[in-house]
Amino acid sequence: MTMEGARPLADWVGSREIREEVISPFPAQAAAAMLDLGGTRMDQGDPLPPLWHWFYFLPKALRSEIDKDGHPKRGGFFPPVELPRRMFAGARTRFIEPVIIGESAAREGEILKVSEKSGKSGRLVFVTVRYRISQAGRLRVEEEQDIVYKEPGAPIQAPVPVEHPAAVDSKSWVKEIRPDTVLLFRFSALTFNAHRIHYDRPYALREEGYPGLVVHGPLTAVMLAGLVGEHSTRAIGSFKFQGRAPLFDLLPFRLIGRPEGDSVVLEAKGPDDSIAMQAHAELI
Repeated sequence: MTMEGARPLADWVGSREIREEVISPFPAQAAAAMLDLGGTRMDQGDPLPPLWHWFYFLPKALRSEIDKDGHPKRGGFFPPVELPRRMFAGARTRFIEPVIIGESAAREGEILKVSEKSGKSGRLVFVTVRYRISQAGRLRVEEEQDIVYKEPGAPIQAPVPVEHPAAVDSKSWVKEIRPDTVLLFRFSALTFNAHRIHYDRPYALREEGYPGLVVHGPLTAVMLAGLVGEHSTRAIGSFKFQGRAPLFDLLPFRLIGRPEGDSVVLEAKGPDDSIAMQAHAELI
């Protein structure tokens, strides 16, 4: 394992942190407004929708601790990986009981795995972290997240839209999303995420080689989970997603859900009809 400073990255396996806070109504109410869910009640005693726990337990790095990319400087709970590109690549989440608005909650995090690989784009470091959220002494949500660090790559070209995207069958759910700077800014604000690729267009283009502002992977995952809620009366018992390619604020993209018995197969497809994210929801 590559050394970062005086310690090998593997030393961070088993690293733990605990955060506690009240699940206050405002982040959920603001998220509902951001997602245009007019009339949705998000108040004391209501359950959080799937994945909305991401609006809580947020890192609160001081301004002096923020790096040039907008992320907190490396180290602390996460290993101090020196590779400059960092992304939330995927997660596997179990919803055991609803997280209730207005109640105190605790989130325990643990680094499960740190691994290094070499790919076509150069050196990669994968960090897997497990989170457990509890309320009233009972486990409510258990989640494993995959964080990927990578070297700078070649500039990414803007997607070329197709005139006729691949047809979907009549049983599938389809929703068009038109991302804009307001949506991306609001999600960044709600998750206290200062990564500049989501709101600073000159930085995104000149420093990181993207053709536009990058749509947050977790935002796409939240919208895919929301697609299930729009079309099914059954609750999501588990949800997993994996990012395949970035989406940008340049053109609309599609969310697609295909119900298959007790599960839903989900995709986010870019304007070029390529798969940007794959997800799977198990219903209960």
